Amino acid sequence: MIKARGLQRRFTSRGRTVDAVKGVDIDVDEGELVGFLGPNGAGKTTTLRMLTTLLTPTAGEAQVAGCDLLSDPLGVRKRIGYVAQGGGTGPECKVAEEIELQGRLYGLSKAEAIARGAELTEQLDLSGLDQRMTKTLSGGQRRRLDIALGLIHRPGLVFFDEPTTGLDPQSRANLWEHIRTLRSDQGVTLFLTTHYLEEADALCDRILVIDGGEIVAEGTPDALKARVSGDSVVLGVDEDDMGRAAEIVGDIEGAHDLTAAHGEVRFRVPRGDTALPALLRAFDAAGITTQSMQVQRPTLDDVFLTLTGRSLRDAETPQPADTDKEAQTHAA
Repeated sequence: MIKARGLQRRFTSRGRTVDAVKGVDIDVDEGELVGFLGPNGAGKTTTLRMLTTLLTPTAGEAQVAGCDLLSDPLGVRKRIGYVAQGGGTGPECKVAEEIELQGRLYGLSKAEAIARGAELTEQLDLSGLDQRMTKTLSGGQRRRLDIALGLIHRPGLVFFDEPTTGLDPQSRANLWEHIRTLRSDQGVTLFLTTHYLEEADALCDRILVIDGGEIVAEGTPDALKARVSGDSVVLGVDEDDMGRAAEIVGDIEGAHDLTAAHGEVRFRVPRGDTALPALLRAFDAAGITTQSMQVQRPTLDDVFLTLTGRSLRDAETPQPADTDKEAQTHAA
């Protein structure tokens, strides 16, 4: 569904050049649900805007939904759905009016647009809301309406830009189920950007990580997490026992990244669940009391920290040199 090679996007303003995307290669197969992760300024949104024809690449080529991105952008637009982060509904318009208008813009007859709208409102739990003004909808309802607008013309490929940003946990979980259904029941190929690591872990068949305008890793969530060396273990001990506790941990086979400070001994070990029983016995023999204990399997945030030296969660707040947002400003 997507085959991109060497996609680049460069912006120049007031004598300053910004390479927002530096030659990315992307492959998405039919029926896949692929997540696109990266902090603000990494080139994530710029890449998405290129793939959806909203920005023209500076260099590179791509086939999207069977059409050439550069020579046939209209063909791409006819075959994809795009659910933008901010949504696109008019606050004073009724739900039914928005859906019908979107269908007519894609060439459906009035009857076809109404019939397709009824089908989508049923599938997306919007039944009974057709005469409501969109401004009166809840956040979850508005996002489901955005999805309906993106699906009105039955696209085989749908792009989601931060689909659950700003939703409460219940609405987010509900929307996850609708996204899963699109792939499992309707065979839609999905490409989504997200800052929620648990969202990517729960939904995606495969994940691409972009940083500094380049793809730095890709794979299934489990494969990416396997690149992090071992489980994270945190043991709470008395300050007076810190030194002895660290010495005992240091003797465990495979233990690494050992730190001891502020009443906590932190380390990584290949199998935390099997290492802990022997370790606790050694602590007991040395007269060390364990006050707390945590064992955590690697997370996608650990993956990002390993790859880039910074946490994706820490990078969520836009930085001064936010090239991705700068790209949108220049594009406008």
